[in-house]
Amino acid sequence: MARQTFWKGYLKLSLVTASVSLTPATTESNKLHFHVLNRQTKNRVESRYVDSVTRKPVPDRDQVKGYPRGEDDYVILEDEEIEEVGLESTRTIDIDSFVPRGSIDWIWYDKPHFLAPEDKVGAEAFCVIREAMKANDVVGIARLVLYRRERAVLLEPQGKGIVLWTLRYGDEVREPSVEIDDRAKVDSKLLTLMKRLVKEETKAWSPTMVQDPIQRRLKSMIRGKQKSLKKAAPAKKPTPVKSTGNVINIMDALKKSLTAEGARKSR
Repeated sequence: MARQTFWKGYLKLSLVTASVSLTPATTESNKLHFHVLNRQTKNRVESRYVDSVTRKPVPDRDQVKGYPRGEDDYVILEDEEIEEVGLESTRTIDIDSFVPRGSIDWIWYDKPHFLAPEDKVGAEAFCVIREAMKANDVVGIARLVLYRRERAVLLEPQGKGIVLWTLRYGDEVREPSVEIDDRAKVDSKLLTLMKRLVKEETKAWSPTMVQDPIQRRLKSMIRGKQKSLKKAAPAKKPTPVKSTGNVINIMDALKKSLTAEGARKSR
């Protein structure tokens, strides 16, 4: 199935411009979605905005955004006013600076998108920009209106294309809650065993490593209900593990892990 293009515009670097399109690099189309029903009638339950005082439904035409400046006092903003703020970056990805590749910490990365040229004329300009970033080992920083907000975006060359990442806002990233003591010494014997265990557990990457077991079990449950149309018995709750109150010795745990791994491989 072809990916659905959800944004079209222009990639610009100085005077070089290319017609481009964006498609999300990830999808949730395979994720289960449920409707909320009335248990008695089996009819779907609707969600709607209601006035907090009159409790009457508010039609779309009367819904407006308001910024609170005091109790029951708001600054009213129309959708047109909000859209005008980011007009310049609505249809143009104008790269205004570059930073060394890998210099931005992973926590700033938000959502990935595939950026591709839209026509043969723009393909040459697109490729020149991509190859220039590769040659200098840098990524581009720009701004773009996506998901109803202007966002900082990062453009990273990947193979024959460019991946565009939306970046988190500065006030969305927190400082680490716990400081690690970098003066703490690591026991050399412990480290040797840990390195051995890590090496033995290392394998080639596969998407099966990140499958969602809950989704798989839910789909299986739904199929069973569809076949029987009978109410399934409630799932048994796992027996809680009782804490012994003892701190596990890391060295012993590693030795046991290595012994178990060796026994598994010798079968």
